[in-house]
Amino acid sequence: MLDKIYVALIHYPIKGKDGSIISTAVTNLDVHDIARTARTYNLKGYYVVTNLKAQRDMVEKMLKFWREGFGSQYNPSRAESLKLVRLKPYLEDVLEDIENIEKERPLILFTSAKKRENSVSFEEAKKIILETEKPVLILLGTGWGLPDEILVISDYVIEPIRGKSDFNHLSVRAAAAIIIDRLIGENYTRRD
Repeated sequence: MLDKIYVALIHYPIKGKDGSIISTAVTNLDVHDIARTARTYNLKGYYVVTNLKAQRDMVEKMLKFWREGFGSQYNPSRAESLKLVRLKPYLEDVLEDIENIEKERPLILFTSAKKRENSVSFEEAKKIILETEKPVLILLGTGWGLPDEILVISDYVIEPIRGKSDFNHLSVRAAAAIIIDRLIGENYTRRD
């Protein structure tokens, strides 16, 4: 069901460089660009998840400017895409919100830049999305990735994006656009 797809950008809990659990900073570009991707692909919602109140306050102020203030008149298409953004302190709050909206728990798709056991291909994940009646939540990590505590509650792990080089360090907003296009874009087919 393509009308019940959500994406969440997780800033806590996140792995730090040393493997510890940290909070990462929300960036203006990630909020704007992933919202634009979400709106372009007609997702139902985009969650920004941060446990830091100061970060949520900063994003709220920015959203108010673009959704209600001068920004809404200056750039109406930006205002439209940012209407999809919902701020939550924890992933549990995201799941609860989606369950309240959809009346059932979403399928959770875990994404990672590194290969993991039992990952599904983009083609398999696309088929799962097309065939399920459940809502779908695509999780995106920041920092050094999503921790195992999120992996264990996820229903599927999607294979990592790979280019034609040994370099693998996409920005999360670029990865989000590629992942969403491969999962629900009209023309994606694998080319090896």
